[in-house]
Amino acid sequence: MTTIDMPPELDPGVGEPVVTTLPVREHVANWVPARRNIGRISRDDLMVLGGAAMSALCIDLLLFGRLTSMSGPVGFVLVGLVAFLGVYAFLVSRNNDRPAVIDRVMAALITTSALLVAVALTSVVVHVLWEGRDALTKANFYTEDMSRTLPSDPLTKGGVLHGIFGTLIQVGIAVAITVPLGVTCAVYLNEYRTRFATLVRTVVTAMTALPSIVAGLFVFAAWVQVLGYQRCGLAASIAIAIMMLPIIIRSADVVLRLVPGNLREASAALGAPRWRSAWHVVLPTARSGLVTSVILGVARGAGETAPVLLTAGFTLNRNMDPTKNPMVSLPLLAYDFVRRPSPDMRARGFATAAVLMVLVLILFTLARVLGGKAAGQQSSRQMRRAEMRSSYDLERIAARGQAMHGRIAHEGGRAP
Repeated sequence: MTTIDMPPELDPGVGEPVVTTLPVREHVANWVPARRNIGRISRDDLMVLGGAAMSALCIDLLLFGRLTSMSGPVGFVLVGLVAFLGVYAFLVSRNNDRPAVIDRVMAALITTSALLVAVALTSVVVHVLWEGRDALTKANFYTEDMSRTLPSDPLTKGGVLHGIFGTLIQVGIAVAITVPLGVTCAVYLNEYRTRFATLVRTVVTAMTALPSIVAGLFVFAAWVQVLGYQRCGLAASIAIAIMMLPIIIRSADVVLRLVPGNLREASAALGAPRWRSAWHVVLPTARSGLVTSVILGVARGAGETAPVLLTAGFTLNRNMDPTKNPMVSLPLLAYDFVRRPSPDMRARGFATAAVLMVLVLILFTLARVLGGKAAGQQSSRQMRRAEMRSSYDLERIAARGQAMHGRIAHEGGRAP
């Protein structure tokens, strides 16, 4: 038995502090809480996970096979997930306190959600590749268009080359329109905290949920019916830019908010105006995040079908001029091919979707490479450029020092 001293209290009769001593058991006094390693999974954790998974599977089989009339794969997975979490929480609570139980259950829920998303994404990609495997293995699918191909022709004729060029041209024009406008608007929203900036942020947030068909109808009414121009790739690019712009602004706004404020303060302390601080300090610091925002916008614009259908028209020929005649894109080709009753046309449709996925992946990779690394991390090219600038600055300082010494020597050793 040991004792501990309580905080001193004031004696009302004497006016001096009185120390109270309470008895404490020996094992309580020497108790030190054990540290729990959350960075790795132990053998006990694996056993608990395996037991919870087996119990959930057994509960699923009982409910869906014997005790009830429930059926369906979706219900089987959902009931199994709920049963797994319940059994897992019960098993963890046998040897851990309440915060540990909550931590383990939430970790299991997040991990399971990530696995479900990965399985869903993998199933979509595998299904598209499998359905379009017959057309993807034909070389003419990438080098020809559909101008001389009938719906009844085999897969050895025709291709989606005109759709590839159309997608690249339309998305390229949309990126050229939205990137300067989106980044400039995001910089304005972060650097100028005015009432008008609040209004702009509200409008951008509302445009994020704008249906794509509305953007297509707006461009169709303004471009075709009011101005009298024909459907073309430029009109489709404008409609795609309307869909990309709010996404780029919102994501770039969030990225620019993450730039530390002391960088702006340091730039202002050196006498730089606000526009120079934004151009030379804020934007280079957030470059990697800005590239990510552009990637999100390109992913939205490259897969649009409704605006392109209304504004670009449909053609089976290759058209490289975005200002004249209809221009088709890969999403529109996939939509048209899949609707056809011919098995070969359906195979072309799934293969077109696969080509679109690969094309978007290539654009993402190029954007990530050009965007460089995260803030504070330099690539080898950036390090070489910084070394060259440092060498140039040293040579310039040395030349100025030599010129100063020569002028002092010329004036008789007196400082100017």
